Amino acid sequence: MEKLGFERRRRVVLVPYPFQGHITPMLQLGSIFHSKGFSITIAQTKFNSPNPSNYPEFTFLPLSDNLDNYDTSFYNILNVISIMNTNCEGSFEDYMVEMLGEEDVQGEVACIVYDPIMNFVNVVANKLNLPTIMLKTTPATYTQSQVVMFQLLEEKLIPLPESQLQVSIPQIHPLRFKDLPLPATDKIPQDVLDFTQSYMDIKSSSAIIWNTANTLDHYPLQQLQQHFRVPIFPIGPFHKLAPNLTTSLMEEDNGCLSWLDKQAPNSVIYVSFGSLAIIDENALLEIARGLAKSEQPFLWVVRPSLLNGSNAMDFLPEDFKERTRERGCIVKWVPQRKVLAHPAVGGFFSHCGWNSTLESICEGVPLICMPFFTDQMVIARYMNYVWKVGVELENVLESGIEKGIRTLMVSEEGKVMRKRAFEMKLELEQCINGGGSSYESLDQLVEFIVSLAGRK
Repeated sequence: MEKLGFERRRRVVLVPYPFQGHITPMLQLGSIFHSKGFSITIAQTKFNSPNPSNYPEFTFLPLSDNLDNYDTSFYNILNVISIMNTNCEGSFEDYMVEMLGEEDVQGEVACIVYDPIMNFVNVVANKLNLPTIMLKTTPATYTQSQVVMFQLLEEKLIPLPESQLQVSIPQIHPLRFKDLPLPATDKIPQDVLDFTQSYMDIKSSSAIIWNTANTLDHYPLQQLQQHFRVPIFPIGPFHKLAPNLTTSLMEEDNGCLSWLDKQAPNSVIYVSFGSLAIIDENALLEIARGLAKSEQPFLWVVRPSLLNGSNAMDFLPEDFKERTRERGCIVKWVPQRKVLAHPAVGGFFSHCGWNSTLESICEGVPLICMPFFTDQMVIARYMNYVWKVGVELENVLESGIEKGIRTLMVSEEGKVMRKRAFEMKLELEQCINGGGSSYESLDQLVEFIVSLAGRK
């Protein structure tokens, strides 16, 4: 589809959830929409706000979240979400009322696209009779697993004994009870269930945009189309459609690229557990010892907040640093897409966050899977069992980590995974190119948004 003409220009308002894994795809979606001729406004909490000067093509509206000096750590996340939804509603409504009053000058508001965690958007949109579209930043198979999990709860099939965790769930094979988004052996707290139910609910949204592709999520997308009964637009991977956009909230250490230049092709294992995961000192030591024993070159992202309450760098043992000095590079944060595209990188030891997974597959880099929570459990299972480009660790002790690294980097099994990852890379390139499923879905999405504006 051609870019919209100026006379038909429409404005799309985007509301991201303010953590890296959610901000990144929302900014990428904004860039995609802008390339199609839409004007883009981003209503963003003051907490974790990107620098607007990095995105001159967007208009930013700061939402009053009142999170200054508040505990925004992972362990307090449900309280943070509750406070955000309470505090942001008023300022968001004021902005939207003002925007609607200036449509003749600023352009017609076609719709609001928002992250499902930002519930206040639905409240304001219904009050002002504005159409909304929900952005799903996780794979479709994760949402499908949530739907089935609530069915299992209703049928009282969970909680279940630990001995049954390896049992496959027929409705979502090959996922096992251990792969469900929430622990299957424990009684789940009501506030967690309420949050998960709200996250699943598409509320009054007219459609769903998914950062995935049919080649990855074909069957779950089919099932969810029947479940939600609104149009679904899988147009990913987003980052391939917005290749020049920088979205990191943390400063990136580009010096690691020079280090990678000195390494042999496919020799380096890249290690990063995303922007939110927290580990304890014992886990940090097990990872360090596993890397040391693997005898493979590595690039390890040890962000300061990785170790809860302490600077993780300070807890790396001296003998580890000495033993790996010639073959290891440890940094606080990296330009991940450039790292994964580097020919020296042959594997990714990852938490299996969806953005990281897509970026890795799109560069033909297989993974070692160490999931921490929610969608990561589902993604890890798919990486290993369905797409066959991931190593499932036997355990997270140094022995399991050493074995996982050596399996991926130096075994015949690892070579097969690298070949399969390259094939998946080509499949995803076909999806976003002319005639591909994501390409076609994006064209349909643009037409759908224009039609929403026309019906207002």
